[in-house]
Amino acid sequence: MYTDKTLVCKECGQEFIFTAGEQEFYAEKGFVNEPQRCKACRDARKNAAKPEREMFDAVCAECGKPCKVPFQPREDRPVYCSECFAKRRGE
Repeated sequence: MYTDKTLVCKECGQEFIFTAGEQEFYAEKGFVNEPQRCKACRDARKNAAKPEREMFDAVCAECGKPCKVPFQPREDRPVYCSECFAKRRGE
């Protein structure tokens, strides 16, 4: 029923494939317009709208290495670097 189509991105001008599976998905969702941008340009547009996440300096309570965390560390709670945090979750 659906066949792959080659479209041109209106953002970067590159050709991209609008696959049969994507077309079927669009039809199921009731979308009537074909995509105007390639995946890379769609992703770039989405990420541009997101504010940059503020990172805070901390020292890992287990190994003592400096690290950055996406929350304001508090004195009453330990903070772990990503490696130590992953090890603790695995236990």
